[in-house]
Amino acid sequence: MTDATAPFPASARPAPLARLRAALPHRRVLLKWLHWGILPFFTWFLFADPDVVRSWGPLWFGLHSVNGLIFVTLALVWTGWHLNKGLAGRPGPKLPPWARVVHPILHKTLIWGLFLVAFGGFLLGLTSSVLLKAGGFLPIAPPLALPAANEMVGLFHSYQFYALAGLVGLHAAFHTWRHVVLRDNALRIMAPRILHRFL
Repeated sequence: MTDATAPFPASARPAPLARLRAALPHRRVLLKWLHWGILPFFTWFLFADPDVVRSWGPLWFGLHSVNGLIFVTLALVWTGWHLNKGLAGRPGPKLPPWARVVHPILHKTLIWGLFLVAFGGFLLGLTSSVLLKAGGFLPIAPPLALPAANEMVGLFHSYQFYALAGLVGLHAAFHTWRHVVLRDNALRIMAPRILHRFL
């Protein structure tokens, strides 16, 4: 017996996952949230030295740890999304041949760069002499007490992060060039709607 009030027969009703996907915002909107949501945390770690933040007191260092947990979570979500769906956009029609080659390489390197920074944080916890907890509650990795390796990973992690920062700058310059020189509205694609009238 079927439910006469239901919009679909029981056999034709969308699966719960399909209904959830239909209720979510468009992928491009979610990507905008992810893109701009990760930026403040990236900026924080670009300028916040852990030793300096620790000297400010436990409240600030706790905030630093929470920021790290959020940053890593967003980076892993972005990596997983990319593995599942690939890049959200393709090179625009106005891009010259060299820029069509650069476009996917630049974006994939950024995504994997975020993952590697997160993985570097895991290695810091793994080689530490004490149990590190992201956000003050989530164990990062079992500490193996390898001080020499920890120092090497810490140094590499710093250079890795600043290399990623350079890549972010290149990414921003690339899309600004597209928007200003090619006039293909590259910035409007990812900018919040409230800023569109200025672009």
